[in-house]
Amino acid sequence: MPVTWFLTGASRGIGLELTRQLLESSSNIVFATCRSPATAFALDALKSGPGILHVIQIDVMDEISIKAGCSKVLELLDGTGLDYVINNAAISLNLPDVPSSFDSAVFAETIKCNVTGPALVTRFLLPAIEKSSRKVIVNMSSRASTTKLPGFKLTSYSISKAGLNMLTYKQMRERPDFIPIVMDPGWVKTDMGGERAKIETHVSVAGILNVVTQLTSADAGKFYTYLGEQNPL
Repeated sequence: MPVTWFLTGASRGIGLELTRQLLESSSNIVFATCRSPATAFALDALKSGPGILHVIQIDVMDEISIKAGCSKVLELLDGTGLDYVINNAAISLNLPDVPSSFDSAVFAETIKCNVTGPALVTRFLLPAIEKSSRKVIVNMSSRASTTKLPGFKLTSYSISKAGLNMLTYKQMRERPDFIPIVMDPGWVKTDMGGERAKIETHVSVAGILNVVTQLTSADAGKFYTYLGEQNPL
């Protein structure tokens, strides 16, 4: 039986590695989305299989683009359920982003990408999620969304990820038949993570997939790390 996956931000970093590892199995059908498929050469190169890859254009900052891309996914699914939705795309602008002097435009853009985008993606994919026997939604968050990460920088990013955590909780409360969770991939060596990051991308992704494929309804609303450890929301 094929397993269907949808993810945003698939052209690089964690999203690209998620796609690569998922396509190692011929049972996986992956709907990998990104802002510019025409220039996503590394993503396009993964079409050689053995899993099935569909590359879909979605800009998570644009509601019209999200709706159009999700409609394309529903069309390709042709009545089949969508087992896993991974809201991975996010931004963190490297500014002196502190509570007393953050840029309000940057704050608004960060919320739009990191909270509104995942909310709309899930909304427009609901018809397919409802037809699945899994109904897993993975909202990629961060330790920065909690008070466990000391300091006062990354204000916009931290607040946005705390908002994503709350979105996950609200999804769980609204739809007890779904399994929405928050996932902390760790400090990963990606463009966003930077040169000082500690975790190799393939290690984080292998852990993420190990956790999400074992989720049950009892896990709904919880916050996990890529190692399977539970964080407080």
